[in-house]
Amino acid sequence: MPPTTTAVREVVPPAPVLVPAPRDTPRPARPAPASRAYWLRLALALTALAFLLRLPSFTRPVWNPDEGYLAVEARLLAHGGVLYDTVVDRKPPLLPLLYQGLFALFGDGSLWPVRVAAVLATAATALLLAAVAHRRWGAGSGTAAGLICLLLSVGLAPEDTQAAAFEVFILPWTAAAVWCADRHRWTAAGLAVAGAALTKQTGAVTLLPVAWTLWRAARAGRTRGRAGAARLAAGCAAPVAVVALLTGPGRFLFWTVTGSAEYVSPRGAWLTALSRAAGGASILAVAAAGLLLAVGAAWAVRDRPVPGDLWVWLAASGLAVASGCQFFGHYFLQLVPPLALTGAAALRALPRPRTAVACWTALACAGFLAWDLTAPAREAEHARTVAAAVRAHTGPRDHVLVWGIHPEELWFADRPPAVRYPTAGFLTNFSGGRGGVRVGERYAVPGTWRTFAADFAAHPPTLVVDDSRGAPYAVDRTPTLRELLGSGYRRAGTVDGAVLYVRADGGPA
Repeated sequence: MPPTTTAVREVVPPAPVLVPAPRDTPRPARPAPASRAYWLRLALALTALAFLLRLPSFTRPVWNPDEGYLAVEARLLAHGGVLYDTVVDRKPPLLPLLYQGLFALFGDGSLWPVRVAAVLATAATALLLAAVAHRRWGAGSGTAAGLICLLLSVGLAPEDTQAAAFEVFILPWTAAAVWCADRHRWTAAGLAVAGAALTKQTGAVTLLPVAWTLWRAARAGRTRGRAGAARLAAGCAAPVAVVALLTGPGRFLFWTVTGSAEYVSPRGAWLTALSRAAGGASILAVAAAGLLLAVGAAWAVRDRPVPGDLWVWLAASGLAVASGCQFFGHYFLQLVPPLALTGAAALRALPRPRTAVACWTALACAGFLAWDLTAPAREAEHARTVAAAVRAHTGPRDHVLVWGIHPEELWFADRPPAVRYPTAGFLTNFSGGRGGVRVGERYAVPGTWRTFAADFAAHPPTLVVDDSRGAPYAVDRTPTLRELLGSGYRRAGTVDGAVLYVRADGGPA
């Protein structure tokens, strides 16, 4: 037999398997958790700074009509008023209820309890932003984000930053929503969004950056998208549904959404709206100029130094500022949290020392604080002067009608209002953000004049104060009120420009 031969085969290595690159860049390693001592020191420091920056708020009794309105509203609720029925407001109920609760604990003769609450709300916002920045970029960025938030929080006109009003109490909810979303706690994030929306409707825009974070996390496989969306939706909807049921779904929807069509319409006031928008944005830009330059510089040296969710949050907050085209200064406060995180991200990306940015921000803050301490208090003084006249002409149980936009006069006087509308805005559509455009009885919230007449008949006011002072809603331009005054009241004099009318028969209400 021939010898057996063994075939030798060439061993060919297998072709390499090509694995497609992931669509999302892997997240960088998380910074090490900070110690309890770090957080305790930071919380104490931020709270102390928040108190220092809000110290001017304790120097006058009322900063703007929103505070006066909330004080009157809380007092009426404490005496059996029913929200969205015998006590009306265009806003959701959380802040009026907070005022009412603090008044119950500390008395309703001063706003110092809500001023303290505003300090704590501002500090909580800064601490939550610090926690977000710390988790993403480390301790230095966390401290920077908290400090930037506080320094920018006074970067507007005094009456817009020092008042214990709606935007101040929206901000902790919005920061909490982003904090929860960053940790993929979707139910809690939804609850925080609901808390913001139930403080003021514009807080609902925080849902946009939260939803963006959910979408990105689901796309990268870090969370289950459908389950997360369901939990987020449930967290948002449940508190709103409960509040609607407790206050009456129809009334809640009308007063917070559908009943304000004329109020939010910009028709005839585009130039006024644009000028107010430019003014508010310019003032805040002065406070944030150093940070804005830092963002531009960071963009030049690093690709995408600011995460996408912060741009979404900033854009959503801009949408909130523009809603209704009123552009009141305090609306711009909703931009502060995303600006603070954006600034912290940009500073982290800069290769050079950030001393110039820190100095500019601190100096701008000092300038705004000096403005807060020296700003004149003419309207507050006027309100107290008128309130003294109201007390002199009425007894504690006499009903009073103040026709104007300063409900704090009723609060200072401690007299019950004759009607459920503490300002003339509901009945004439007057708004300081739009001037005299589309003002008059025909632009009133639907049904208000009928209810006004019924309230007027049920508790005829002992005293009527016409505090319009030549405004577009003056009595001579308001036929229904002019008729009511002409049929049973006589002029009794003037006080600091306000005209007083008393019952013609001289009898009590």
